[in-house]
Parts: sequence; structure tokens; C-alpha cells
Amino acid sequence: MEEKLSKTSLMQKYHLKGTPNMGLIMATFGFFIGFAAVSLYGPVATKLKEVLGISGFLLGLLVAAPNLSGSLLRIPFAAWVDKVGGKKPLAILLLLAVFGMAGLSILLLMYYPDHITKSMYWLIVIFGILSGCGIATFSVGIAQTSYWYPQKKQGVALGTYAGIGNLAPGIFGIILPFALRAFGLPVSYLLWFGFLLIGTVVYIFFVHDAYYFQLIKKGVKPEEATKISKELGQELIPTGSTLESLKISAKIPSTWGLVLLYFTSFGGFLALTGWFPVYWIKNYGFDLREAALLMAFGFSLLASLIRVWGGRVSDKFGGERIAILSYFTVLLGAIILFFAHAFWISLLGEIIIGAGMGVGNAAVFKLVPKYVPKATGGAAGWVGGLGAFGGFVVPPLLGMFVDHYGNAGYAKGFIVYIILAVISIIMSFILLKTHSKKKVA
Repeated sequence: MEEKLSKTSLMQKYHLKGTPNMGLIMATFGFFIGFAAVSLYGPVATKLKEVLGISGFLLGLLVAAPNLSGSLLRIPFAAWVDKVGGKKPLAILLLLAVFGMAGLSILLLMYYPDHITKSMYWLIVIFGILSGCGIATFSVGIAQTSYWYPQKKQGVALGTYAGIGNLAPGIFGIILPFALRAFGLPVSYLLWFGFLLIGTVVYIFFVHDAYYFQLIKKGVKPEEATKISKELGQELIPTGSTLESLKISAKIPSTWGLVLLYFTSFGGFLALTGWFPVYWIKNYGFDLREAALLMAFGFSLLASLIRVWGGRVSDKFGGERIAILSYFTVLLGAIILFFAHAFWISLLGEIIIGAGMGVGNAAVFKLVPKYVPKATGGAAGWVGGLGAFGGFVVPPLLGMFVDHYGNAGYAKGFIVYIILAVISIIMSFILLKTHSKKKVA
């Protein structure tokens, strides 16, 4: 009882706010509303392709646009958390996304569909890049949540955070086509903008940084802030070594092997979340709502949910072995999608490749602290940021096959995933052999 009173008095004395549970809820909420931008253009890509008159390559670039900022901004904004806490970096990312959605909504309201021209293509891409800043909230929220929880509780907290937040693209991919039918494209995006704006305001109003950062902002010296924060239960204290961690991890070859693996699994997940609706519409003639449901339930939600199970089996059997198995699964799914000419076979391929990517994502992050133990934070930044860059690189490559082969290119483009899967399998074996040699030595 005395300890509880002591904590309460400390909170009152320094006017500290928030609890670990509230910190987790708000970080997850911020990530959820921002990460939905993965599905920004995928469900409407075919409509925009028609009115803009663009090539398959430019269509892929449009679908991928949100993932450019969503991947590259992860690294600097995650590093910034160690300096100022998570509230400011995550809020700025969400505000940038709000500006992007506002611009897109206004453009569509004013010009879509009769007065929109090909000259507006790059403006729509820019609005997509701005909106994609919300995707980068992932790495900020991870750090924000970690500072609230002791080490023994971080597994559950971070699993909850990533699991719920990762559902956003699938859920929005389902909702958007129904909204399009009910309200039309411009109003649907205006409603999305409204949701994002209100959500951002709610996040800013209710979120609080972990106690250490609150104390520093109140002028408490770092040594005293550290002591008080630990008395209140905060174990993780920033050391100011994030940039050094990035430098150290960049010099370790295993870091770049893990980047490659995550490029295939998570970057591939981001790319296909936007690409599968286009695939189902163009390759099999489904309408927008059916294509979105196929993407969400057959791929996006599946890959997100199975990631939790992937973490458990990686703990039990080893990340390298599960990574090898997962990339063989990705390979199998890609081969099926490459050769399939029947709907049910293609759907099977989608489910298999989604399962492989979800498990692969979990296996990779299981390996980060194992291979880069002295600079885990920096390695996680490189892996999470540059790995997610695959979501920007892959869709334009898929679009090039459409330009060359016509509608048949939507299936032939999966040769890209066959190649990536083979390379990832080889890299997983290299990591396994390297670790085995170190253990023997």
C-alpha cells in the first residue's frame, strides 16, 4: 500500500499523466488509423487507370506511392522517439497524412471523373506519398509502447500493438468498395479524410509519453528523471545511442541479409495488399467489392493474424528454420499464381503466399536481436524501414508485365515473387549456416 501511495504522490508532485495500458491503446490507435493508407489506391486503382489513361507501370507506381514515405520515414522518426518520446513524431506523421488526404479529397471532389486529366497523375502520387506518412507510424509506436512496459511484458504488448494495427489495410480494403458504391469515390475519400482527421485529434488529445519524457519536458534533469521513472515502473530509459546503433548495425552483414528477407515478406505484403484488388478485377473480371473481399480475407487479414502464430513457432523451432519454411511457402504460392488460369487455383495461391509472408515477417524479427545483439534497435530500424521499401519497388515491376503482356501480365508478374522467394531461401540458409559455424566455434 505504501509503494502505491508513493507512486501516486510522485505522479501528483510532477503532474504526470498516463498508464502503460493507455499508452498501448493510444499507440495502437495511432498506428491503426495511419497504417490504413496501405489500401489507399489499391481498391480504386482500376478506376483511376481508366480516367487518367496511364500505363501498367504508372499504375503500379500509383498503388505503391504511399509505401515510399511509409517505409523510408520509419528510420528517422523511430530514432527521434529516443529524443522526444513517441507523441510528437507520431502526431507529425499523422498530420502529414491528414494533409495528403485533404489534398486528395479536394482534387477528387473538384475534378473526378469528367475533368480529371493525365497531367494530374503526379499530383495524385504526391498526395499518396503524403498520406503514406501514416504507414511509418509503425516504428514510432513500437518504440512508444516499449518505453511504457517492462521487458517481461513487452512481448504481449508489442504483439497486441502489431496484431491489431496490421489489420487496418484489410479492414479498410473491405469498407472502401462498399462506401464507393454508396457515396461515390470523392465522398468516400472525404469520409476517410474525416476519420483520419478526427482520429488524429483524438490521438493528440489523449496520448501521453512515458514518464521519463514527461519529466524531461518539465525541466527535470536526466539523472533525476531516470530515477523517478524507474520508481514508477519504467524500465527502458533512452541512452541517446540510436544513431550510433544505426551505424554499428549497418556494418554487420547479417543486418542486410535480414533486410532482404523482410523486403520479400513485409515489402511483398504491402505491395500485394494494393495489387491484389487490381489482379482480381483485371484477371478474373470481379467487381470492386468482390475483389476487395478476396484481397482482405484471402491475403491481408490472413497474413496479419498468422504473424502471431509465426512468432510462436519461431520461438519453438528457431527463426532460421521457420524463415526457410515460410519463403518456400511464398515460392509455392507465387508459382501457383504464375501458372493459374482458374479462380480457385489462384485463390489457393493467394492464401498460400499470404500465409508464407505472415510467418516470414515474424521469423525475421525473431532473428534481429539474435544476429545483431549489440545494436538491435538500429538493426530493427534498417530492417523495418528498408524492408518495407519493397512495398514501393514491387508494384511498378508488376505493372511492367501488364504493359508487355496485357491482362495476362497480371499473372506473369508473379515471376518477381518467385525470384525474391528463391533469393530469400538462399539467404535464410546462409544465415542458418553462419550461425551454426559460430556455435561450433
